[in-house]
Amino acid sequence: MHSPPHKHGHAPHQHADAPTRHGDAPNHSRSVARHRAAVAALLAPLLTEAGAETLTLRAALGKGLASDIAAPLSLPPFANSQMDGFAINSADLPEGGAELRVVDPVPAGATPAALKRGTAAPIMTGAMIPAGADAVVPVEAAVPDRFPAPGAASTVWLPATVAGTFVRSAGSDIAAGERALASGSFLGPGQLGLLAGLGIGEVTVHRPLKVLLATTGDEVVEPGQPLTAGKIYDANGTLLESAMRQAGLAVVRTAIASDRPEELRALLRRHAGTVDLIVTTGGVSKGAYEVVRQAMEGQSAEFVHVAMQPGGPQGIGTFDGVPFLGFPGNPVSCLVSFEMFLRPVLSELFGAPVARTAIRARLAHGLTSPEHKHQVRRGSFQADGTVRLEGGESSHLMHALAGSNALVQVPAGISALAEGDEVEVWML
Repeated sequence: MHSPPHKHGHAPHQHADAPTRHGDAPNHSRSVARHRAAVAALLAPLLTEAGAETLTLRAALGKGLASDIAAPLSLPPFANSQMDGFAINSADLPEGGAELRVVDPVPAGATPAALKRGTAAPIMTGAMIPAGADAVVPVEAAVPDRFPAPGAASTVWLPATVAGTFVRSAGSDIAAGERALASGSFLGPGQLGLLAGLGIGEVTVHRPLKVLLATTGDEVVEPGQPLTAGKIYDANGTLLESAMRQAGLAVVRTAIASDRPEELRALLRRHAGTVDLIVTTGGVSKGAYEVVRQAMEGQSAEFVHVAMQPGGPQGIGTFDGVPFLGFPGNPVSCLVSFEMFLRPVLSELFGAPVARTAIRARLAHGLTSPEHKHQVRRGSFQADGTVRLEGGESSHLMHALAGSNALVQVPAGISALAEGDEVEVWML
């Protein structure tokens, strides 16, 4: 799964709005779009390094397609009936209709005899249109409006019908040789159903990335352990691991790392040769004890400030040649970082996970936002097309996150929005 560390490329290019490595951020911050592009550039080499694997359709659910697939046959492969009815030649039904002799029925799966002029063949939905027939009259439009008993001599009156009526022509869905799915397509039920309909039993997909997830902080304790004064339970590990696994990543989660940089450095080094990506939480701001920043000394990594609330402090680069992303330590900040940067880049590069659905919604009430930052608020999308904000702007409000089904996007340049104003909403 993992390529040798030196193959993972170099640190992202320095931009005019990015600080120098390990230096203080300049007065202006990196935009959300610029940082997402930096994450894409960092991870792009993994597209070939991670490789591909061939899976059965059942095992490929939720994966990203690794190469184009051409249709090996047409769908439908033959002209067939869209309705239960009578297969006829439209020339036999003049204006005002006509009475035709009923011949042997055409069940689904059979190869019918050619239809003689002046006759009508009972036909089932999906059955092959006989040679000589060019339309189907629904049984409910016939007189009598039912099929005769098999083998019984009978006639049926049918109304005038235009050629092609209720006939699914061969290749009307897709013709043999056409591109059925493009490389990078997300394989959901619809896509897998198409492949099955084309007779394809296996598919080549991108192998899931293996991610090392390390949460840091002397103040955090694993859930289920005793909580002493000054300590908090670690929500970040569970939050991010769940998001990553839901996105199809293979996650290696370490024990909580201490605030001693040499210990964190040793921990990362133990795993670096076996993973494709390292993600840390916490320790990326400009305080005195920012352990991730300290552990990255001498590495090709930089720490920037993105004009985003929450989730402004970000780390990006490589550790021993392995791509590295450092997310902030507050729970909502780390999840927003994943949703704004890692998830969309994975979707763009690998076809999986599927991109978040973006819709327009009306605010149920007004909001304010820092004018020079892209604000991401938690919200609940309502059945009436409005979105209600959950909790405030603070990045520690986990209860508000748990009660949300959407992320409300407020772009930089907007300082206030009123009730009823439209916003972009990403459905969670």
